[in-house]
Amino acid sequence: MKWRDLQERGDAGQVTVFGKGERTRAIVLSAETWRELQAIRGDAGENDPVFPSRKGHGHLDRSQVLRIVKKAAARAGLKGKVSPHWFRHAHASHALDRGAPIHLVQSTLGHSSVATTGRYLHAKPTESSSRYLTV
Repeated sequence: MKWRDLQERGDAGQVTVFGKGERTRAIVLSAETWRELQAIRGDAGENDPVFPSRKGHGHLDRSQVLRIVKKAAARAGLKGKVSPHWFRHAHASHALDRGAPIHLVQSTLGHSSVATTGRYLHAKPTESSSRYLTV
């Protein structure tokens, strides 16, 4: 991801990414995330990577990102197989759990079918569809 892939949208921002499924998608960033990104930009140019390698030559490669994520997960006390892709699944599950419309999550993740996104819907033992029926 290069700085040219980020665009300001009012007090927030948007990033255009090319990713899973060979698809390009636009992801809206919160105002807080946008401010944090702008704070780290410094004098970086449009073609510079947003997250440069430690040596300062180019962007982080996949193995570097995986190491960073695994170290952060260990510091946070997370167990199991944590990976950059795990964040994609976590995003979908948490967004749906917090009431995001399934079609919006589908679009954000780039799923061609809502059935694929539906795999992230989880029934909770404390909830029941009967709560939605009128008496």
